[in-house]
Amino acid sequence: MDKARPYLLGMYEKAVPASLSLEEKLIACKEGGFDWMEISLDETDEKISRLYWSKEERDALVASIKKTGQPIYTMCFSAQRKYSLGSLGKEKHEKAMDIMERAIDFAADIGIRIIQLAGYDCYYEEANEETRAEFIKNLKISTNMAAKKGILLGFETMMDRDFIDTVEKAMEFVKLCDSPYLGVYPDIGNLAGARHDFGYEKTVNEDLMTGKGHILACHLKETKPKTDRSVPWGTGLTDYISNLEVLRDMGVRMFNGEFWCDYPDAWQENLKKSSSFLRERLDRVFL
Repeated sequence: MDKARPYLLGMYEKAVPASLSLEEKLIACKEGGFDWMEISLDETDEKISRLYWSKEERDALVASIKKTGQPIYTMCFSAQRKYSLGSLGKEKHEKAMDIMERAIDFAADIGIRIIQLAGYDCYYEEANEETRAEFIKNLKISTNMAAKKGILLGFETMMDRDFIDTVEKAMEFVKLCDSPYLGVYPDIGNLAGARHDFGYEKTVNEDLMTGKGHILACHLKETKPKTDRSVPWGTGLTDYISNLEVLRDMGVRMFNGEFWCDYPDAWQENLKKSSSFLRERLDRVFL
């Protein structure tokens, strides 16, 4: 970690092969030129099982963090697609809240500062006013649980659904909860894609400004129309320099490169190329 730089750049866990252990992923993250790793808690059984780890298993991950000197500051909590805060029915509701509480406890035990929430009221069900109301009710409960452990929750802006695809929409829920523990963790690639696909009048920069004072960190990602992943750097819609200037002026200092292990035979080289691409733009804005 370069203390001379006024920002931190993280790496998404899925940028490296899934076959690596978490300690090996941390080492790869460090060698690839990143300051921390964002752990993935997606909807697969393998990732969700982490929330049920014993104290010894959690302590082993903390030991790996100390050994490698590479922290895990953030969690991408996309398990909420399967276990959504707005899901209806007693069984689904109880499971969603159990998973949420476990994610907060896991973050507190590991040293994670921010949990990035999936910007959906529900994903595999039909959204309506009832799912929205359920989402709001459970979001308030979740925010209080996070406050108890000192963990920040931040909405990811999505581009495949229009529930929370802009910072402005995320801020509706932030204001409803009115808590210092709930903010926005936007994805500038998704913002660019959603603006293109849904035809929003506000520019990405204008939309980012609606979250002033509430943006916790930011995903840096490349997108194309109707394509929200695996787009090569510099070939899509994302306007890095302009967006980063606005984020800088709003006080944002944590940025995470969201990309996938799309080059299994050259993934280490891709890590270095990705960190170089992102740092070149971050340095132009911050240094």
